[in-house]
Amino acid sequence: MRLLKHLFLLLVLTSLAGVSAVGWFASQPLELKSSPLEFTLSSGMGLAAASRVMAEAGAGFPPWQFSLLGRLMGKATEIKAGSYLLEQGVTPFQLLDKLTRGDVTQAEVRLLEGKTFRQWRQALDAHPDLRHDTSGLTEAEVLTRLDATEPHPEGLFFPDTYLVAKQSSDLDLLRRAYRAMQRHLQKEWQRRPAGTPYRSPYEALIMASIVEKETGQASDRPLIAGVFINRLRVGMALQTDPTVIYGLGEAFDGNLRKRDLLADTPYNTYTRPGLPPTPIAMPGLESLRAALNPANGDHFYFVARGDGSSEFSRTLDEHNRAVARYQKRKGAAG
Repeated sequence: MRLLKHLFLLLVLTSLAGVSAVGWFASQPLELKSSPLEFTLSSGMGLAAASRVMAEAGAGFPPWQFSLLGRLMGKATEIKAGSYLLEQGVTPFQLLDKLTRGDVTQAEVRLLEGKTFRQWRQALDAHPDLRHDTSGLTEAEVLTRLDATEPHPEGLFFPDTYLVAKQSSDLDLLRRAYRAMQRHLQKEWQRRPAGTPYRSPYEALIMASIVEKETGQASDRPLIAGVFINRLRVGMALQTDPTVIYGLGEAFDGNLRKRDLLADTPYNTYTRPGLPPTPIAMPGLESLRAALNPANGDHFYFVARGDGSSEFSRTLDEHNRAVARYQKRKGAAG
């Protein structure tokens, strides 16, 4: 009986000493291999594996010691995946708190309006801070992974500057951009004035993409949308070069020729009436708003002035004179 009491006392003292040692370890600044120290924890990684990754990166502790701390604190299953940055002076307790809060380092990804989905994919593939889960997937497979119902990806993603955790999935970023476009499109669709000749929000998205490609001048966007709306209402062909260029795809060499305007494709708005079958680029918010809030007026034509703005005309004669005038200026400048 006395032996059992001694053994019990020894166990208690040993446990107290162990807890005391862990407590001391948890409160002491780590001796980092470098500062700042960066490491990445993969999704599904447990505490033991995470401790090994941090130790190998140079966190300055034996993996078992940090694992023990996490288990004693009841945090063994709360570690968040992502990239982390540690500064000199951090303690194991602060590190554990950082991991369970998911206080990850972030990267900036800028997705530009007016670019195509193919161009966006090239930019995402080249981004060093993303995990490239879409690599090798077809456009249809990407849409399936996103649970998107549309058959074509063009125009479905909202251009913006996104902050993402380093080494997060490019698929997650596209999901955010897809949902953002759905929100903005629905909001603008609900605010549209009566009489806009679109049968669905998707048709408005197609028009927004055309407006996006036709001008970078914010004040001209509603006017350009108004021109195309007027043409739709009277059954006139849209006759817009950016749709033809989109239809040419990678065959377009930067020079739009007369034969291109005559070659019939689903995107040739010179040979086919109405809107093209899909958007032709990623429209920004201003173009969405312009497409759904076109300027009132009786303009049917416009031509670029050469300074980023456009000249608008009511009749073909007015338009031809404007074209001649600005082409003359362009020739003189050249």
